Amino acid sequence: MTTSSRTDPRVPVTVLTGFLGSGKTTLLNRILHEQHGKRIAVIENEFGEVGVDQELVIGAEEEIFEMNNGCICCTVRGDLIRILGNLMKRRDKFDYVLVETTGLADPGPVAQTFFVDDEIQSKLRLDGIVTVVDAKHFHQHFDSDEAREQVAFADVLILNKTDLVTESELDALQARICSINGAARLLRARDAAVDVAALLNVGGFNLDRAVDIDPRFLTSDPSEHQHDDSITSVGIEESGSVDEDKLNRWLSKLLQDRGQDIFRSKGVVSVAGESRRFVFQGVHMLLDCGADRPWGQAEARMSKLIFIGRNLDREELVSGFRSCLV
Repeated sequence: MTTSSRTDPRVPVTVLTGFLGSGKTTLLNRILHEQHGKRIAVIENEFGEVGVDQELVIGAEEEIFEMNNGCICCTVRGDLIRILGNLMKRRDKFDYVLVETTGLADPGPVAQTFFVDDEIQSKLRLDGIVTVVDAKHFHQHFDSDEAREQVAFADVLILNKTDLVTESELDALQARICSINGAARLLRARDAAVDVAALLNVGGFNLDRAVDIDPRFLTSDPSEHQHDDSITSVGIEESGSVDEDKLNRWLSKLLQDRGQDIFRSKGVVSVAGESRRFVFQGVHMLLDCGADRPWGQAEARMSKLIFIGRNLDREELVSGFRSCLV
């Protein structure tokens, strides 16, 4: 059972992904060299891309580098879980962990690491997935599974290289991306100039933020979008409360049967007889869930869920959740 991110003592982890040439390395260089005042441990797949001098190596762990701005950088030459274990020996050196994936990688397996290993799960929590998108060239890769899956997994999307496209082209790209993932926070940038704080503490299941950005994302009609691709998002918003046992059975069966096609799932749910919000987030068939903060006295007890994946059946998902209502 998880707790609210406000009180969770575990180290928050951000997974950074994006297609080749999108600007991930530029963003990483900013994180590793700018004086942003954050203590971030960056786990980088191909350390050579970052170009950090060997003189910065400290201590006995050759894979762990300490930067002069308070960041730490690791190379991933071996198993991610082992690297994380070594990094946690320096827990007093950092406050956040950022894991960068390769440009062609599906971020799912990296995200799943924080669900499947008990030791890792007890010390670190998946806070969010950030995807960098090349606004100039993304349309060339849009039909590739890797590019669309990276968008589908995102909690934050950075539309980079905005100076290379027109405003109308950027609006069209944003609309197309939202047809895949309507729940992610979108940031526009040039030269990957993004405030580091915007990438941290995003709260993987924080649907409140998504609704603040676009109040209609849970209820928008997918037919409004010009593009009908196989990877889409389905939002559900229902008043009333659910039976907890029914909800658990429905989610378990849904992810068991369709988990391979459901890249991300997340929700804030009102459970009958409970004073606190029930929150969950999942990656494929793996789910992390539990009680969050109490419902406010003047707060409407609404359940809000989002499923992002391939060939999702909107009617099936909506009717399935409604069957859990009291």
